[in-house]
Amino acid sequence: MSDVVRMKTKVCLVGEAAVGKTSLVRRYVLDEFDDRYITTLGAKVSKREQLYDVPEPSTSVRMDMTVWDIMGEKGFRDLLKEAFFHGAKGVLAVADLTRYSTLKELDDWVQSVFNVVGQVPVVYAINKIDLKDQVQILYGEREIGQATRAFDAPHFYTSAKTGDNVEAAFRRIGAMILAKEGIRASA
Repeated sequence: MSDVVRMKTKVCLVGEAAVGKTSLVRRYVLDEFDDRYITTLGAKVSKREQLYDVPEPSTSVRMDMTVWDIMGEKGFRDLLKEAFFHGAKGVLAVADLTRYSTLKELDDWVQSVFNVVGQVPVVYAINKIDLKDQVQILYGEREIGQATRAFDAPHFYTSAKTGDNVEAAFRRIGAMILAKEGIRASA
């Protein structure tokens, strides 16, 4: 009989407006995509349970991941960061592959979370890979490497539309949160 450890965690999605945060959450939680753009007002909270295997014999972690989709306006971030970032155990930082400025802005978003909760695991999602033909300013591994290195963050090229790497990005942030808690699990 396997032991199941239950754990609750909070992950904040941060990034500029229209990078696809809401679409990533929708793909992750409901496995759906809607290409109509709807601005997130405040924060939208969703939840999904994720199961992680732990190398110890017959042990698994059942993680209830509460995902906070934070509105992508800087003024909003500065005004309400304490309320929305409080209790976060991880950050999924989202950039839009078709807008280089969204990658540059992520430093400030991640630092805002750190200022409230201290250093927590970070994963970068470089979203909208399905729009490669619309990339206006080409940025590659060098630019992304520079951006992620400061936070020792892995990155994934994601598409909420096709589902590419969405599950992988969320599973990785969950595994990193477990590792910070001293639990080594498979991502």
